[in-house]
Amino acid sequence: MSLEEALQELREYCQGMPPVAAMRVDVEGMRGDALCLTAPLSANVNDKGNAFGGSLTSLMTVAGWGLVTLKLRLAGLKAEVYVADSQVRYLAPLYGDLVAEAMSAEGQSWDTFIDTLVQRGRARIQVEAKVLLPEGGLATTLSGRFVAIAKR
Repeated sequence: MSLEEALQELREYCQGMPPVAAMRVDVEGMRGDALCLTAPLSANVNDKGNAFGGSLTSLMTVAGWGLVTLKLRLAGLKAEVYVADSQVRYLAPLYGDLVAEAMSAEGQSWDTFIDTLVQRGRARIQVEAKVLLPEGGLATTLSGRFVAIAKR
């Protein structure tokens, strides 16, 4: 499967999840090693006129889940992917559209993750995600452990 085919499959999968569709999430594509997702502020705004905290967390979680799912599909594997745990930091209010990037955490190996999944039927990997401010800097960060369980 090509990267573009896997990205299109991910787009369709995201649109099939009502909460994600309601946020109007778009799978923009890969930026280097990071998966980039976007969502308009208009669909994710709070009473203060900035991005809703739940939307920020959700977008980063979906970006991490999507990155793991994408890497597995590119490796020709099918698995159920879950977020096992995560830590979120809200750093600054966001008054623009949401742009999230997710990548594997430093010291993590996709090869090891995939090999472990093939050998044991389940594997985990640490993922870092962030929502960027339009003027530079970070609005929010997430550090999460994602688990994959092979489909039989």
